Amino acid sequence: MKEGPDIARVAALLGDPARANMLTALMGGRALTAAELAQEAGVTPQTASSHLAKLEAGQIVVPRKQGRHRYFTLSGPDIVEALEVLMGIANRVGHNRVRTGPKDPELRKARVCYDHLAGDMGVALFDGLIKGKLIENTVNGVVMTDAGVAFADKFGIDLEALRRKRRPLCRECLDWSARQSHLAGSFGAAMLDRFYELGWARRVAESRIVRFERDGERQFRDLVNF
Repeated sequence: MKEGPDIARVAALLGDPARANMLTALMGGRALTAAELAQEAGVTPQTASSHLAKLEAGQIVVPRKQGRHRYFTLSGPDIVEALEVLMGIANRVGHNRVRTGPKDPELRKARVCYDHLAGDMGVALFDGLIKGKLIENTVNGVVMTDAGVAFADKFGIDLEALRRKRRPLCRECLDWSARQSHLAGSFGAAMLDRFYELGWARRVAESRIVRFERDGERQFRDLVNF
């Protein structure tokens, strides 16, 4: 018997089209019910329950009970990272769906991808940080420059606290609607949290939409232009 992680089992759990649609819906970080996930996957509630049981047994999703309702979330940020990598591979090798990304213009403009900013404004943030030489692409991935460290401190982000976390500080994530990169990792998440704290933007209830206030969007665009 071969030893080591059973990647075939994980790949099989992620690879079913209905389950892939469910997991993609959960990338927004919001807990969803089986009925909501059935709608996302385009299957019956009974079929959705069967899929969720397999995902739960495989520790890909975890259930949470609230009153009479049972909600599901992804078991950790590494699941999001795996899905994002698979999306990037699918895009690179040409396995794309006819429609890229959501129809809703607000979702295309700015939305949550697990815990960081995605959509057109997420791409603008990534590009602005690159052009401002605050982060840079290297053979080892996205890294923060000395200028980026100074910027983070000035912008009110505690990098030392972020570095103590187990996840990468900066990571490139392919945006599935814009087909360009946005910023993931703990710094990407911290940037979005800071936009919320400053009142620049807010997350729309029961949605993945991130809606910027008029003045907040102006300040955001000033920021990404550097």
